[in-house]
Amino acid sequence: KCIPCEAGTPPLEESKINELLKEIPTWTLKDGHLFKKFKFKNFVEAMNFVNKVAEIAEQEQHHPNFSVHYNRVEIELFTHAIKGLSENDFIVAAKIDKIN
Repeated sequence: KCIPCEAGTPPLEESKINELLKEIPTWTLKDGHLFKKFKFKNFVEAMNFVNKVAEIAEQEQHHPNFSVHYNRVEIELFTHAIKGLSENDFIVAAKIDKIN
């Protein structure tokens, strides 16, 4: 479960990020953000997936950035309040992986 992050909380250190990445091996780092591409049969399936991710994001109060390209969805996770990655990003990524 995500816990609120406040400005001033330090982002995760590189060693902790590398440790947590092992728990979500299909995600990568892109410009300091967690990143993953998903592919679906069509636009409707892609949007159904986005809506399921939105439900998780609302439950966790931790919201990813989405990019939809017809049947592909790209997701980036980053904790804006601390300008870096937090454990919340990894929690949401793991929950997103359970959808697919």
